[in-house]
Order: sequence, then C-alpha cells, then structure tokens
Amino acid sequence: MIFKDKTVIVTGGSEGVGAATARLFADAGAHLLLVARTKKTLEALAEELRDKTRVEYFAMDVRDEDACANLFKKAEFEYGRVDILVNNAGYHSRGPVLSVPADELGTMIDVNLRAPIVLTRLALPHLKAAGGGAIINVGSLAGRAPIPGSAVYAASKAGLRSFTYAIAEELRDSGIKFAVVSPGPIDTGFIMSDIDDVSDLTFSQPLSTAEEVAQTVLDLCGNTRREESMPPLSGVLTTCMYLMPWLGKWVRPALERKGARVKRELKKARAKDNGAAGKRESADGA
Repeated sequence: MIFKDKTVIVTGGSEGVGAATARLFADAGAHLLLVARTKKTLEALAEELRDKTRVEYFAMDVRDEDACANLFKKAEFEYGRVDILVNNAGYHSRGPVLSVPADELGTMIDVNLRAPIVLTRLALPHLKAAGGGAIINVGSLAGRAPIPGSAVYAASKAGLRSFTYAIAEELRDSGIKFAVVSPGPIDTGFIMSDIDDVSDLTFSQPLSTAEEVAQTVLDLCGNTRREESMPPLSGVLTTCMYLMPWLGKWVRPALERKGARVKRELKKARAKDNGAAGKRESADGA
C-alpha cells in the first residue's frame, strides 16, 4: 500500500509501539492523527514529526464512547477522510485474578477489546467512503497461549484476535484489510518498567523491538496476511500449545526456567545501564 497522503489514526500513539508506528507512517508520507490520554507526550511527538508530514493529535480515553465519536469528527474536519486505523492502545494489570481489583479487570476488557471494537465500528463508514483501507489490531501472543497471571489480559487479546478474523470474513468484499499482529514481549516500558511482575513464561520468548512491531503493522496494511506472530517461531509454538494442550504442560517448566534466566539477565543489564547513567549525571553536575 502507498501511504503518502493517507490519513492514519493510531491509538496509544504517543509512546512505545504507537510512537514507532507513527514515525514509520510519517516517513512514508501519511497524515497522522495520534491518540493517547496524555496531551504532553502527544504534543512532543507531533512536534517531532511535523517536519515530515502533517500531524494532529487528540487527547482522550479510548473507553469514552463520546470521545471516540469525536475523534472521527476531528479526522474528517482536519483531513476529510480516514484510510487506516491502528488499534494499539493497551492496558495490563498483572497478577492472579483474585489479587487484581474488579475495576482493573474491567479496564483491561474495556481498553483492549471493547474500545477497538467501538473504534472499528466508527471507522468503517469512513473507510468505505475512502474506497477501502486497513484496520490493524495490536494483539499479543498471550491471546494465542494464555499466560498465568495475565488471565484477563489474555482473554481480551484472544477476543481481539477472534474479532479481527470474524469481521474480516463479515466484510470480505468491502475492500478493507483487517489484520492482527500478535507479538510476544516487546522492549518497551509496557513490560520493562514492570519487569518484576511479568511472568517468567513471557520472557521465555525473544524480545521484539517497538520498531519491528511497527514495521509489521505497516506491512500488514498492504499484504494478504491476516495475522503476523512475532517472532514467527513463537507463533508456531503457541499454535502447537493451543492444538495440543498436553504439549504446553510438558514444555512449560522448561520455558519458565529459561524465562527466569532471561529476566535476571535483563535486570542486571538495566541496573548496569542505570549505574552508568548515574555516573554520567554526577560527572556533568561536577
């Protein structure tokens, strides 16, 4: 797909995968409408990218249906069209279900599943009016092979994956591409700032970068694939574990041991980097 002068909406568009996706679309000449809750971070990224393309932003909570409707009104006002929607906003409250407050469980469902469904429904008339386009949902390997301590998060991502496949079939003759990217752990603050509470099983799979996931989002806009798992071998593993539950029980202990080692190494590397940064700050202050 040629992105020049296309209008792209990216939710969760101020940091991590969302910001990386915005940068790649900007490099390709697309017009951007970035969505996140924090105006300050949106403003900073918009200013960074405005020498490449036109960028607008809309500070909002994707759980707010009125705000979602106003988002598309803003897109029509600013650009006159919508071509691509990237449902990237996500929320994760980690821990066993009994230890997570009920409102947090609801927030995961609202942000990770309900909001993308509502936004997709609102986007469809605009994409049809534009003659087609793409809706790309950012899922997770947790939606393919549920992770202990992430039961509701996994359920929300499994639902998002199922929704993607179902609506793609429902609207197969619409000219709109629907796809989901299902990454494993990503080297962003979404996981790394909460590393102690992330399951060892998660870290058994290779880390992807935000830029790698963002590139996959762009690729899915134009290719024929319905889903891209990252890394690909992790996608094969989760498929096998889904089709053969006994395999998951058999390999899980080894995967958890591997993940625990990786987590320890990552924490050591972060501590070393933080120590080096502290020394540099002390030297600068002196």
